Amino acid sequence: MGRPTAWLLGGLFGLMWVIPVLMTPTTLAQCTSLKTLGTKLTDRRRNFKHNFPINYTIRVHYEEVFKLCNISRLRARVVDLEEGDLQDVWLLVNQEVLKRILRVLPERHPSYKYTSDLEDLFRKIQQVFPPQSDEREPPERIEEIYNRVKEPNSKGWRFVTPKSLLDNCYRTMHCLFKNCFPSEDGEQEYCSTLHWRKGRKRQLQET
Repeated sequence: MGRPTAWLLGGLFGLMWVIPVLMTPTTLAQCTSLKTLGTKLTDRRRNFKHNFPINYTIRVHYEEVFKLCNISRLRARVVDLEEGDLQDVWLLVNQEVLKRILRVLPERHPSYKYTSDLEDLFRKIQQVFPPQSDEREPPERIEEIYNRVKEPNSKGWRFVTPKSLLDNCYRTMHCLFKNCFPSEDGEQEYCSTLHWRKGRKRQLQET
């Protein structure tokens, strides 16, 4: 009995070492891609405010205006919601948003290449996203969002500035992938609107 028990314990300890090794590359690749996107998005003000007419808006689906409050609402109301569901919504919504921005930009527009680069980054992020499990279907509300975003004749449209859409992208990314964006001051309330208001206030004071 002693030898089989020792083999069993050895196997369990071996799995404890192997599992992190198998999981870490995906997590690291995901965080690396998201951090690259985060750095790129810091230029959104210059590209989407100064290079567009004042109050210029584009038409997007209601669900494509994906804010921190939408995340809070879904977490509170959707049964059996997983963090991966929200991350998938974030990925789909922002890919569609970038497509809509590119459709209205001529190739010679000063922000066209920047937007195209963002779209390429999202493709790379999609490649390192963990695949959805075949054994589980997303909650009904998440499926509705998928379908409405993909529906060309949807009646729920809103007109939003490109910069506002990318502000949403940046903030919700920090909220949904907090492990990839540790805060320097230890504050991790990225899902709080107050956190971003404080950050905006500091920026204005510094300029």
